[in-house]
Amino acid sequence: MDATTGAATAAAVATAGAAARFRRGAAAAGRWALDAVLPPRCPKCGDTVARPDAMCGACWAGIAFIAAPLCPRCGAPFEFAVPGLEACARCLARPPVWGRARAAAVYDDASRPLVLRFKHGDALHMTGLFGAWLARAGSELLADADLLVPVPLHRARLFARRYNQAAALALDLARRGGVPAEPDLLRRVRRTPSQGRLSRAARERNVRGAFRLAPKAAALARGRRVLLVDDVLTTGATASACARVLLRAGAANVDVLTVARAP
Repeated sequence: MDATTGAATAAAVATAGAAARFRRGAAAAGRWALDAVLPPRCPKCGDTVARPDAMCGACWAGIAFIAAPLCPRCGAPFEFAVPGLEACARCLARPPVWGRARAAAVYDDASRPLVLRFKHGDALHMTGLFGAWLARAGSELLADADLLVPVPLHRARLFARRYNQAAALALDLARRGGVPAEPDLLRRVRRTPSQGRLSRAARERNVRGAFRLAPKAAALARGRRVLLVDDVLTTGATASACARVLLRAGAANVDVLTVARAP
């Protein structure tokens, strides 16, 4: 490289660096101005908080976050650690279709209003909050994943709701961790009734045959370690139905990551 070329390269690098610093400064100024007019608020109680995607201390303390000890397979929290345990009694009696499941919090009176607001209340601004929860709770699964796949909505429900909350979470995780997301890999081909008040057996019947791979999508799943993303894990019927489709398509493994799980 001659002196002229070297100088031109150095100038280009300096210009690019200055432009990047300007963009960061402009973004910070924009956030400051927005926060001055519309300060970020706790999504649960509405109190002002230090930054978006945060909760106030009191509401944060009320969330039953899940941490070790827990079942290595389904992620159910234990009261005390059991050395050498490979799975809880339920998983041993009926091994899940998927490999491992993790959730950030227990689905209870504290977390339920947040999840339902995010799911049904046009509260997409909570994606970052839940994305941070998922990144922390699912760090081990994310480290092993090749692909993030959200549980899909049927097109009629997607039209009515206008967004798929699971896809929003998967895309947020992709931005955080660098694992690519494929929001359209799975399709919900049958409109199923709400799972809310159904038993485990009824849930399994309800989602049987409800999911398929998108046309020409098999190659994306083949040989990949897939992390299935959703908002709540209850009996695991929906996650199992999706995992079966992905495994039949040749996925090497399917793990499950959700914001909350039923106690």
